[in-house]
Amino acid sequence: MLNKQLKKIKSGEVDYILIIIIIVILIFGLVSLSTASVVVAYNNFGDAYYYFKHQLFGLSLGLIAFVFFSKTNYHVWKKYGFGFLIFSIILLLLVFIPGLSASYGKARSWIVVFGFSLQPSEFVKLSFLLFLSSWLETRKKDLHDIYEGFGPFIIMLGIVSLLMILQPDIGTLAIISITSLIVYFVGGGDIKHIVLIILIGILIVFSMILYKPYLKNRFVCMINPAYSTNDICYQTNQSLIAVGSGGFLGRGLGQSRQKFMYLPEVSGDSIFAIIAEESGMLVSTILIFLYFAIFYRGIKIAKTAPDDFGRILAIGIVVWLMIQVIINIGGIINILPMTGVTLPLISYGGSSILVTLSALGVLVNISKYSKR
Repeated sequence: MLNKQLKKIKSGEVDYILIIIIIVILIFGLVSLSTASVVVAYNNFGDAYYYFKHQLFGLSLGLIAFVFFSKTNYHVWKKYGFGFLIFSIILLLLVFIPGLSASYGKARSWIVVFGFSLQPSEFVKLSFLLFLSSWLETRKKDLHDIYEGFGPFIIMLGIVSLLMILQPDIGTLAIISITSLIVYFVGGGDIKHIVLIILIGILIVFSMILYKPYLKNRFVCMINPAYSTNDICYQTNQSLIAVGSGGFLGRGLGQSRQKFMYLPEVSGDSIFAIIAEESGMLVSTILIFLYFAIFYRGIKIAKTAPDDFGRILAIGIVVWLMIQVIINIGGIINILPMTGVTLPLISYGGSSILVTLSALGVLVNISKYSKR
């Protein structure tokens, strides 16, 4: 059946504008990481370009994955839908296996395999989305039914959410949950069901804030960053100092002061603060514009996709990307709580860049079959 559908769908040219935007962000990201991480890299490893070299390796794998997914007909992934769900659950369970899991801060979200550190939740962003896109297409007529549509959806999302809460990885949980709700709606879900899930989600978040002091502190710092400038709200304040001192044109490339062991996680979730400090509001705004350009191209691809699977999947990919950008930058400029979420295609992290480029490769492949 699938082979017959593939023969009917004609391929065309890929969205080259989308590819160019991705390449520009990747190059900008390498330059930003090389200057943001030199001090902490030298301090921790005695090599100023330690993070840059490792990022190049992760980027190389990511580009291979990007080419592979961009050349593989996206319809192929539809027949592995249920397998992607099982794969997602297994990945999230791996972090609880002693000897395999690795902790970073308060989160137990990593595993170590053959000396390489991997973050399973990053891979779940794509695998769970692939499952949902396939499942929603097949259940389109049944989504309004509580037993055939809404019930199974909330159970599957609930299992993934619970495993992420136990780690805990609240930032990635927010990305996956919001993306899942949006693709559920796009796939034909009832708005009343979505409102119910949002209310349940708010109740869960409120409960976690009450029982998890570090989560409560993040909201306190967002509301009042002066609450504890040298302790609880330290990263928030140092981020605001970096962004504010950059002004319109920035201090100049390589001239950041906050990267000299003042601002934590300069190579990870705080890298946008260093970009704003060195390059200023002008370049930072252009970077945000480039992310929105990916979102715009993705929505155009979704609108012209030849089937519901491609439409839902394309929307899911660009929504996930934009939610992650908003959560990261929102935390840096203190309009959202700090979550530890990385800036896509720029922050240091092999798992993140590998998965993000894989997803964008799928998006490029969908554009190849779009009816433009």
